[in-house]
Amino acid sequence: MADDALSILQTAKKPAYAVSAPLREYLVRWGREAELPVTYQDLASFTEAAPLHDSAGRDTLWESVIYPRERMAALHQGLKEIYAQMQAEGTLSVMDYLIVDRIDYCTFGNSNPFRIRIVNPYNDNFDHFYVKKADASRIYGLELEHLLSPNRLHFLTCGETLVEEHIAGIPGDVFIHRWLHDPNVSSVRLAKELVKFNERCFVRLLGDMRAYNFVVVLVPDFEGVQVRIRAMDFDQQSYNGRLRFYLPQFFKDNLPLVEYCSKRLNPQTARQYQYEEQSLLFRRAETERERIGQLLTAMERTELAPADKVARLAAELAEHHGDARFAHATTMGALVRESLLLMSRQFVERTGHTGPNPFHPGTFESSSIKGTFP
Repeated sequence: MADDALSILQTAKKPAYAVSAPLREYLVRWGREAELPVTYQDLASFTEAAPLHDSAGRDTLWESVIYPRERMAALHQGLKEIYAQMQAEGTLSVMDYLIVDRIDYCTFGNSNPFRIRIVNPYNDNFDHFYVKKADASRIYGLELEHLLSPNRLHFLTCGETLVEEHIAGIPGDVFIHRWLHDPNVSSVRLAKELVKFNERCFVRLLGDMRAYNFVVVLVPDFEGVQVRIRAMDFDQQSYNGRLRFYLPQFFKDNLPLVEYCSKRLNPQTARQYQYEEQSLLFRRAETERERIGQLLTAMERTELAPADKVARLAAELAEHHGDARFAHATTMGALVRESLLLMSRQFVERTGHTGPNPFHPGTFESSSIKGTFP
């Protein structure tokens, strides 16, 4: 693999994109928009902050924040209600024994999130969720992950606030350092999962999947340990203009993982795993035809990147796939649809599948979203 392909792809801080009317209508239609008792702006009014260190004394780049005493009770109650909406469909009785143990603020990255630590004091069990500024890029990334990956995600929006559940797992950089050569982890299963993860990211144009932006989930099974790789950062959904930015294999941070896996797969086996993931993507979309269609329609009508980035990515995808249809796309959403359509056409050619293509535009009209869905 060429050295330039493995260089770190530096990016300037991505701007947040407003939630457009078509996206808002989608969120309302599918139960993602809700009235929340605490917003991002409410949490941003903290009065003190102290650096948060890990068990080894290292700075985590998070700060624990403090609010005026007279606000704390109402703020904590509101955060517990949000947790109830996320985890128990708003059933507040299940929250009676929970407390808000800590509110942390992150000064690093694009979204500057707040992390809420919820604890059951009777058994010290804890969970986290995040409160962030609503960014259209991230919302589309979350929803595409929910619909097209093996993972289901719980999140809510309220105006300019986005609330997300915590995605549990071993951060990719930590896994590479501590777990990569663990004999309990099947090298073949890990290699297979990397190929499938790489394919999912590229087909739906999820960028910046360097090691610290995904997690590795290890699940004990009756014959060894199953491995899953999950994205946990969706800020760079369809923003960058460079094609390689959407292929995790090209990030320098991921090189040890890529080299480890490439020694255990031949090209034919890797291609088989790509085909398997493409088939799964198609089947998942078939079960959510209306929803994925409305999402892509809204995405085509939402600004997610400057025009020069769209043009560059369109040209690189057209050259990479040998398909001029990419060159005619004028939005990132249109490129995502075209990528999914190409994948689905290849699936149909391989399998002889009959029936409607879940990514193909049809006719759809509503007050804000005027366009297409299957």
